[in-house]
Formats: sequence, C-alpha cells, structure tokens
Amino acid sequence: MREQLSWKVGGQQGEGIESTGEIFASALNRHGYYLFGYRHFSSRIKGGHTNNKIRVSTTPLNSISDDLNILVAFDQETIDVNIHELREDGIIIADAKFNPVVTEGYDVRLYAVPFTEIATELGTSLMKNMVAVGASSAILGLAPDTYQDVVEDLFLKKGASVVEKNMEAIRAGAACFRKEAGANMPELQLAPADGKKRMFMIGNDAIGMGAIAAGSRFMAAYPITPASEIMEYMIEKLPEFGGTVIQTEDEIAACTMAIGANYAGVRSFTASAGPGLSLMAEAIGLSGMTEQPLVIMDTQRGGPSTGLPTKQEQSDLMAMIYSTHGDIPKIVITPSTVEEAFYDTVEAFNLAEEYQCPVILVTDLALSLGKQTVEPLDYSKVEIRRGALQVGEEIPEREDKAYYKRYELTETGVSNRVIPGMKNGIHHVTGVEHDETGKPSESPENRKSQMDKRLRKVANLPKQFKDPLFVDAKHAEADLLVIGVNSTRGTIAEAMPRLEEDGIKVNHAQIRLLHPFPTDELKPLIDRAKKVVVVENNATAQLANIIKMNVGNVKIENVLKYDGNPFLPGELHETCKELHDISKELV
Repeated sequence: MREQLSWKVGGQQGEGIESTGEIFASALNRHGYYLFGYRHFSSRIKGGHTNNKIRVSTTPLNSISDDLNILVAFDQETIDVNIHELREDGIIIADAKFNPVVTEGYDVRLYAVPFTEIATELGTSLMKNMVAVGASSAILGLAPDTYQDVVEDLFLKKGASVVEKNMEAIRAGAACFRKEAGANMPELQLAPADGKKRMFMIGNDAIGMGAIAAGSRFMAAYPITPASEIMEYMIEKLPEFGGTVIQTEDEIAACTMAIGANYAGVRSFTASAGPGLSLMAEAIGLSGMTEQPLVIMDTQRGGPSTGLPTKQEQSDLMAMIYSTHGDIPKIVITPSTVEEAFYDTVEAFNLAEEYQCPVILVTDLALSLGKQTVEPLDYSKVEIRRGALQVGEEIPEREDKAYYKRYELTETGVSNRVIPGMKNGIHHVTGVEHDETGKPSESPENRKSQMDKRLRKVANLPKQFKDPLFVDAKHAEADLLVIGVNSTRGTIAEAMPRLEEDGIKVNHAQIRLLHPFPTDELKPLIDRAKKVVVVENNATAQLANIIKMNVGNVKIENVLKYDGNPFLPGELHETCKELHDISKELV
C-alpha cells in the first residue's frame, strides 16, 4: 500500500472537472489524509482544457507532485496534454464515449470506463463525474461509502433521492472499473489515514476568515481572478457578523470606499489582482498622505495587461512597493502558506491601524486558489490592536481653541487618530500637504517635517514584525541559500532533502515581510552561504533585485519561471544541483 500518490482529472471547462476533484478530495480529507491541490484552468467560462491535480498522503505535504499516478480523462486532449506526467506504473481511466487512445510514444495502462453511458442510464449524463469518482475509489481500494457524507452535504437539499442517485453513480463506477481491470491494484491503494479532522481550503478562504477574525466589517471590491473568492466568501459570511460587502463599479471606487470606511472607524479592506492594483495606485497614495488605514489583498497572476488571468506568476512585487507616486510609508506582507494567510491577514489590519498607512497582503495564484490541508486554526493567537485610535477617550479642548492635531509631529511618526463626530476632535483631511491640524500648507519647513514624520513610522517595523522571514537554516556555512516568496516555500522545502542527499548543504529563507525589507535578518544568512539562489515566478528577477537594493551587491543566481505554471520540486532540485555543480567546476 502507498503512503502517497497523485491523482488528476481533466476535461473541458464546464464539464464539472472542479467538482469532481472537490468531491474526491473532500472525502479523503474527512478520512484524515493530507492533501495538496492545484487547478489549471482557462480564462473563459466554458471550453478550453482544465485539470485538477490532487496529491494525497498519510503525512503532511508541501507542494504539488512532480509526477502522476492516476489520470482521469473526460476527453482525448486530457490524455495528450497530461500523459507525460504519468509514472511507469501509472494508469489512465477515461470515458469510453470518446474512444480514448494512449498518446503515441507512451506505454501506460488505459482503462475505458463508460462514464457518460452509466450516468445517462441512471438518469442524467451530468453524473458522469460521480461515476469517475467511483472508478477512482476502486483503484485506491476505498469503499464507495467513503463519499456518503460529502454527497449528502452537496445534494441533500435537493432531496434524499438525488443523494441516492449520486451514490448509485459512484457505486456503479467502482463496480465497472473492477470489472474492466479484472483485478485489484495494491500498488495504487492508499494506506489508512489517521482519521483526524483538519481543514482543507484555499488561501482566499483563509484570507476571508482572517478578515472576519480581525474584526473587519466592510469590504468593497470588484470581481477579478484570482481574488474573487475572497469577495464571495465575505458575501456569504460577513452579514452573519453584521458586516457588509459592496461590489463596486471599479477598483478605484473599491479602494477609496475602503479608505472612507476606515476613516469612519470601521475596519475595512479591498481585494484584487495586478490590473486592479494598478488602478488603485493613486488611492493608495491618498491613504499614505492622509494617514488613513488601508488593507489591500493582492493576488498575483500572469501579466501584463490582461495577461494570463488564470495562471501562476509573481510579477507584482515591484508594483506593490513602488507604483504609487511620491514617497509614502507602506507595508507589504507575503504569506507563504494557507495557514500564514489567515494569521497574516489579522496582522495586516493591526499594522494598518497601528502605523496608519496602507498595508498590502500579497499572495500568488497558486496560494490563492491552491487547496491545502490546514491544521485547526488557533484563535487564541488572534489579537486586535487599534493603535493610537482614541475612540472612547475624552479629548480635552485645546486652550487656544484650535483644531485637533491629527497629524501631530511625534517621535514615532504615529499621531493620535479620531473618527468623525468626536468632541474636540475636529480637523481637516486633505490629499495635499498639510500641517499638524490638516490645514493645507506649502511651507518648506512643514513639508519636510511632515514627510519625515510619515516615513519614520515604519523604519523599525522589520525588528517588530514577528518572523519577517521563514528560515530553515541548519548549516553554519551553506553551499546554497535558496530564497523564495509566497507559494514557492513548499516546493523549495521539498527540494531541499533531495539536494542534501546529493551532498549539498542547503539553507532556506522565505520572505514574509517584503517592505520594509528585513535586511538585518536576511544578511547573516547570505553571509553564511557560498551561493545565493533566488526562486521566483517572473521574467525580470524582481525579488532578486529587491534583495540587491536592500542588502547590497549580492551575487545571486536567478531561477525564474514565467510560463504560467508553478515550480515543481523535481525541476527545482535539478536546477539548484546544476548551479551548485557549475560553481564547483569553476572553483
């Protein structure tokens, strides 16, 4: 029996590929297996090849797998596109309807199962995905009843008969495959899981949960891939907590609404992707100048322009830090797991209010939409910190009867903050340069003092931010220091043991606070490495250049991938090994 395997289902978008993977994975999750999933889908509603790859294990997982054990195909294109991933002992189960054939040049087992025919006989061809799930369960040695709870959750609202029909489809698929295969396949059957209950969710859901836990009660957003699930989650859940979601006419309106709501004292945010972030640039500057809290979730995707809206990329890094005109304080947080996305979302709201500036929480498509097993979240770790907000405090009237010093010059750069309507808290708010009460001022002395005040707010943040780096560095002197950001963490972590087996000493650092940059925390790791390798999904080495700008003239080897696909552990292992071997030869 196997401790882990990889399963993939593919077909045309709109055929229920996502739901097939969801049903398959959800049932295994409930039985205590660890899962890691990644969806490849087209940027259209219907049509175009799509697939859902799910890795299953009895132990924790870090990334998607290099190869594939089982391929479920609803069309010939799925076989042709994905067969190269199959291991030698892998199999294909395909809908007999399209007369499947093994792609020329490959020698793998193919089983034609009449998914559509069986489903039609049971009442509707729409249940062909359930037949496929049943066939998959037979391969893995799982009883069809494994899926009972999941099917009930999905279909009981439509009636018990619908539940039973779908279960019939699963049982029929399992029986048909066993008949077609003629024997059990112990080499593909899973060892029992531990049965423990864990969460199985995408990064966007974790962000939504984090926002609610942080006390956010207003979200303004415009739908965009791959951020839309955050808004969908909030639309469903936020009203239960007395909150509101508004779908705006564009991202400009969304960002300014979030600023306005924060000004009124309500924790608020917006979420978007690269194109939306570009539109928000001026409003982000308004947040910085008026010192209003603002939280933005940026889910990176392939650019520029519309680019590859449903594909993986990490090419917004420079834009998040530098796109706003003028100089403002800004915080950019980059979680690297679904679990971190939850806790970092809470922290983003705290930092926005404590430092009174825009905070951008950044993910990438693989982290936003990739589904991972997550241990139960610890809500005792959630704390709400509202900084210098004076709600509930008595504000004394000034002797000179002047306006409240909303932008008072302080040693920390952070001024006391009030919300509209508070007695003795009247002040002016404007996007032009202003004095301590908010009154417009073009005085050179005032300009310098206010600019210095704003910028010194975040100067010491890297030392105050909990874990600005994720570090796995067991070597005092490493052959390689591998640095990544966002979803590459798991892939790097899985490649490291393979490199160690090759006799290469590897340390790993994952950037979790991108701006202000944790220079003092990263530099000692760089100094302890013979070679620094930066892994990122973009064409221009944005992360590597940010490191050089902050740490100094570091000799970096760039490992770049920008074809729309995430890194695989195997390719990262081979690339890093090659870089190490080349450097040895040069020495």
